[in-house]
Amino acid sequence: GTKLGPYEIVSPIGAGGMGEVYKARDTRLERTVAVKVLPQHLSGAPEVRARFEREAKTISQFSHSHICALYDVGREGETEYLVMEFLEGETLTDRLAKGALPLEQTLRYGVEIADALDKAHRQGIVHRDLKPGNVMITKSGVKLLDFGLAKAMATPAAKESLTSLPTQQGL
Repeated sequence: GTKLGPYEIVSPIGAGGMGEVYKARDTRLERTVAVKVLPQHLSGAPEVRARFEREAKTISQFSHSHICALYDVGREGETEYLVMEFLEGETLTDRLAKGALPLEQTLRYGVEIADALDKAHRQGIVHRDLKPGNVMITKSGVKLLDFGLAKAMATPAAKESLTSLPTQQGL
């Protein structure tokens, strides 16, 4: 019943070093969302708040079928939060605890993760925390989560195409 702005908290989903995630109801759009809250004991540290903001800015740059979408950011009193798409499924960590994946699924998930990382890298973002716990398996495929440690990288300078290189004389 707790509310953060227009988001009504329904139940806890999980917690990690940088936040607590809750299933919530967006009362404006009448949809289920995931709300990541920066814990009160961390919100006083400027570097932690900066990291939380950086995560929001990083995620907001993406629109990709295998990267969890960010819907909103907010602050209620001293509580900072991110609002993301709610994903039904299980983490790759939880799935692997049940046993090895069949080869077909392993290849499919690997391609989807690589596709998401390719999108991030093309936009100059390195995830830096890729692990099974940050990969959610849903009915429609995998979703890459938690860009809290992501870092912007310098994009490589455009290389000349091979067709623009001068022809070399034979030796």
